[in-house]
Amino acid sequence: MMSLPELFLQRLAQVVPSERYEQCVQTFFEPPAVGARVNTLLVQGDVVLRALQEAGFQVHPVCWYLDAFWLPTEQREALLSSEWVQQGMVYVQNLSSMIPPLALQPQPGEDVLDLCAAPGGKTLQMASLMQREGTLVAVEAVRSRFFKMRENLQRHGADWVQTVQAEGEWLWKRWQGRFDAVLLDAPCSSESRFRAEDPATFRYWSEKKIADMVRKQKSLLYSAIQCLKPGGRLVYCTCTFAPEENEAIIAHALKKFGESIEVLPLPVSVENMIPALSEWNGRAFPQPVRLARRILPSPQMEGFFVCLIRRTRHTAALREKHS
Repeated sequence: MMSLPELFLQRLAQVVPSERYEQCVQTFFEPPAVGARVNTLLVQGDVVLRALQEAGFQVHPVCWYLDAFWLPTEQREALLSSEWVQQGMVYVQNLSSMIPPLALQPQPGEDVLDLCAAPGGKTLQMASLMQREGTLVAVEAVRSRFFKMRENLQRHGADWVQTVQAEGEWLWKRWQGRFDAVLLDAPCSSESRFRAEDPATFRYWSEKKIADMVRKQKSLLYSAIQCLKPGGRLVYCTCTFAPEENEAIIAHALKKFGESIEVLPLPVSVENMIPALSEWNGRAFPQPVRLARRILPSPQMEGFFVCLIRRTRHTAALREKHS
């Protein structure tokens, strides 16, 4: 444990249930399993899964998502070099990151926005769920990541997706009230991706970095909500444990938008999913925040936070200062 930041471990012990703490910490020391998803834009799921098994891969299906599966970590390189991945029929993706699109449930014919889309894995998943019907817009601010995302989408058969290079915080001015559904996989301190054997994964972690992320997240969530039609839905998610970046962000949005938004129960559930925290460092969160869910890390899944929000009615543009 000493190879991870001591302050991080102290905070983690306050976030995860005490009986799950040691198991959670252990996941930072063990190589994770390989999560993957069949790209149904190009091929049928059962055909690929059967072919992988015949090729000697130890395919473990996922009960909550028929297109998903995982393999033992020692088969990672073989899968990455296989024709199924190289030809775009299989997309390697952690199982936890597949849950936000499933929670959003984008439907064929809808107008859908992925506000922080690179590298495009969740965008591809939503494109599959929408069956090429409707409008799907993928936004990325960083130029290099934008072009990699666009190439990724095209290679996997999602060339119909509209790609936009822009700062997501200000897109509400262009697209206010436009979308049926918005996915916001927010930039975060990425605590779930810490690896004990790789100090680079946590070298720049600090409570100051968390605070920096919070400012960005508040602005992005404000923009995402403003982009929704009345009745539209939004999923906010991160791959960090920090309550400041998770429950506190939702609490801030509830205070800012009042009865114009509501938190909904997630329509998908997995075994290692628990309710969001009710308080942090003496600060109680509004009761609706508890409807959000934390995914505890396991050998197959990294830690995640997922919250589903519905915009209940249109409101006039609020002041642009989000803090």
